[in-house]
Amino acid sequence: MTEHKSIAGWNLENSYAGLPDLFFAKQNPVPVRAPGLIKMNEPLAAELGLDADALRSNDGIQVFAGNQIPEGAEPLAQAYAGHQFAYFNKLGDGRAVLLGEQITPQGERFDIQLKGSGRTPYSRGGDGRAALGPMLREYIISEAMHALGIPTTRSLAVVSTGEEIVRESLLPGAILTRVAASHIRVGTFQFAAQWGTLEELQALADYTIKRHYPEMEDGENRYVSFLKEVIKRQAALIAKWQLVGFIHGVMNTDNMTISGETIDYGPCAFMDAYDPATVFSSIDREGRYAYGNQPYIGSWNLARLAEALLPLMDEDEEGAIELAQDALSDFGELYHEHWLQGMRAKLGLFSEEPQDEALIEAFLLLMQRNKADYTNTFRALSMDKPEATVLGGTPEFAEWQEQWHARLGRQEESKEDSLKLMRRSNPSVIPRNHRVEEALEAAEQGNLCVMDNLLAALTNPFAYSDEQEDYALLPEESPRPYRTFCGT
Repeated sequence: MTEHKSIAGWNLENSYAGLPDLFFAKQNPVPVRAPGLIKMNEPLAAELGLDADALRSNDGIQVFAGNQIPEGAEPLAQAYAGHQFAYFNKLGDGRAVLLGEQITPQGERFDIQLKGSGRTPYSRGGDGRAALGPMLREYIISEAMHALGIPTTRSLAVVSTGEEIVRESLLPGAILTRVAASHIRVGTFQFAAQWGTLEELQALADYTIKRHYPEMEDGENRYVSFLKEVIKRQAALIAKWQLVGFIHGVMNTDNMTISGETIDYGPCAFMDAYDPATVFSSIDREGRYAYGNQPYIGSWNLARLAEALLPLMDEDEEGAIELAQDALSDFGELYHEHWLQGMRAKLGLFSEEPQDEALIEAFLLLMQRNKADYTNTFRALSMDKPEATVLGGTPEFAEWQEQWHARLGRQEESKEDSLKLMRRSNPSVIPRNHRVEEALEAAEQGNLCVMDNLLAALTNPFAYSDEQEDYALLPEESPRPYRTFCGT
């Protein structure tokens, strides 16, 4: 493997490699036979200070494929643990390599990770590779989430490998270049607490605080403050998921970032008909990670982070537990505040009244009883076309509308102001499951136009443009429920 100097604009540092060896293994990507560029995110490349033309060149593609190492990179695979469906396991990057941290022209720091880049010491019997479909799926969904204003890892590029991988059948191989504020997870702290020394746990915590929460480095009890800030970010993040009907699908503790970004788009999907029990993941047979459970699982995961941090928060265990419990008790209220504020905006409410939550819950119950599409119902209200929903014409909806209109009439803002607020808060389009599958099937046959058109529609989800109309259409009814898979 050769280190390759290019004009692409790579400006890599490797601060994570300064942590104790416990947290990573030095690991180069495993070269692939015949890489080809499938998709590149030019706007993101520009934000990172990278030259898109250079990235499209053979040298750029070789870097995305892991065949060449950009100047300044110190590739490594990260170690972490995780509660997977509540069962604790020792994990790590089994098919990913962190090239380094790109320092942007604005001085920001972002991880550059190759996903699907071959076996590592943490592969646990896996082949370390990824299929084209799941990598393009992550590209589509992560960029859609970014456009929706939801904190997320992002996708810089997808390359084909020129090789096939074995799953249920032979599939074309691919590598995704993922960009993240960092890949430090709740599971990273669990790993340190379980298998590291107190000094190693503290080194990880101090590094994470310096990287993501530098304002609290000199605080009186920075570890308690750190826990509280992570709780705040996760409460805000999960509320944003709920507000757009996003279902992560695999909320294991190794898939919860300390930075507050959404990570891992394996079996995720967006809800169609509103139902809190909605599950898409084929492996979530008990509904642990159902849409309605996501806030509770978020709180559960944060409790695991608090457990890992206990030795740092107070030398006295009982004192540490009390501090952790106090911090964790804030999650429910923080989440609820974000959710309620967001739901008010979705209904055009600028002011606050005590009865708002009852009005919101009544509307959600109407949608659930009538199997109304979550996104399109709010979309219709935002377009002032309530009759365009399955609720239109029903006595129950007419009664609810009367209450809603009365509520709108008690605020200073005009009806047009409310509609504008609603159109800013309710996406006109989401990455519909059937549209994503359509794009992936076409891409696997060599046709990227379907994916490009879908991405164009998702780039500005609040545009309410004529071009988005087709992407708001619901799928044809199917006798079998839609299922997603991890794509490993």
